[in-house]
Amino acid sequence: MQLPLQLSEEQIALQDEAKKFAVNEIRPVSRELDRDSTFPKELLKKAHSLGLVNLFQAEELGGTGLNLLSSCIVIEELAAGCAGVTTSIVANDLALIPIALHGTEEQKKKFIEPVCTKGSFASFCLSEPGAGSDAAGISCQLTKDGDNYILNGQKQWITNGGVASQYTVFATLDRDKRHKAICCVAVPADTPGITTGHHEDKLGQRCSNTTTVTFENVTVPGANLIGGEGNGFRVAMETLDLTRPMTAIIAVGIARAAFEYSCEYAQERKQFSQPIGSFQAIQFLLADMATNIDAARLLTHRSACLLDAGKSASLESSMAKRFSADMGMEVTTNAVQVFGGYGYTKEYPVEKLMRDAKLMQIYEGTSQIQRLVIAREILR
Repeated sequence: MQLPLQLSEEQIALQDEAKKFAVNEIRPVSRELDRDSTFPKELLKKAHSLGLVNLFQAEELGGTGLNLLSSCIVIEELAAGCAGVTTSIVANDLALIPIALHGTEEQKKKFIEPVCTKGSFASFCLSEPGAGSDAAGISCQLTKDGDNYILNGQKQWITNGGVASQYTVFATLDRDKRHKAICCVAVPADTPGITTGHHEDKLGQRCSNTTTVTFENVTVPGANLIGGEGNGFRVAMETLDLTRPMTAIIAVGIARAAFEYSCEYAQERKQFSQPIGSFQAIQFLLADMATNIDAARLLTHRSACLLDAGKSASLESSMAKRFSADMGMEVTTNAVQVFGGYGYTKEYPVEKLMRDAKLMQIYEGTSQIQRLVIAREILR
């Protein structure tokens, strides 16, 4: 698969639009959003009005209609503004892609179009208090009741959980059958029996709304089943294969922002009567940052291109996610080092970027799980 190393005119226009929004709208409020752990509802409304939300959803359903590579180009720019804001944006695609991939035309009209056209939020509900990396071990229970299902259980670490109008929920008909009994259902948030917990007080990406979602005897119509009984695990894995580049590129955006701040600071800050950027120790840090950011972006763009071409990319997307997440943590940690004592204070932006970057090694498949996927693929 040959990478398109030159962006098209349309992609450059998208990139410019996203960068302008990140610089003018996101960055001026990012520190306040982080400090107060405030969900940026009005900011996200503006993003929606500009077509910067629901990037991967079809235009005829109210989405922006971008392919995966173009989505990644936009997401990198937004993430360079604030990863928390961007995670809230990307979560919508994560929640809607299972329906886009496996839903009927009627289900797409019912569950994708309203979210896209109204500018509301959706949540992908897979993780549980006792099932994170082991997605096949979920215990959220789905019980048949005539033409309906009854849903019981709790989901944890749910992005947009407290603000969503709709949930894409993965639950099991029989826990003993593990992945073979998992189903995917679309559940409107106003269905009786649904409650959400408090917004988690997180280390980073603090403005992104993260809650538990509890389902108590929630009635789900059979028509809300996505992809058929027992196919939910496949739906989830195919979704994560597709969204992994979107997650990886958030790490690239975080790291790029840290690198840009570091370059500026290295030319302004003086020690021993000269800019610290003139010292080889700092130059080597910056050189490694630039190289690794580029490598992560290229890995991510490659996986996006493969998926856009309809090819399998479990290996490539896992490589992109693993490398980008670990790279983001290394780059932001080194950015704090470049800033020295000032970097350790909230007066400067790099400490936030370091906190934001840590989550990239944890959510949507930890770096350790990505290594397992990579090893499985290369030894197959």
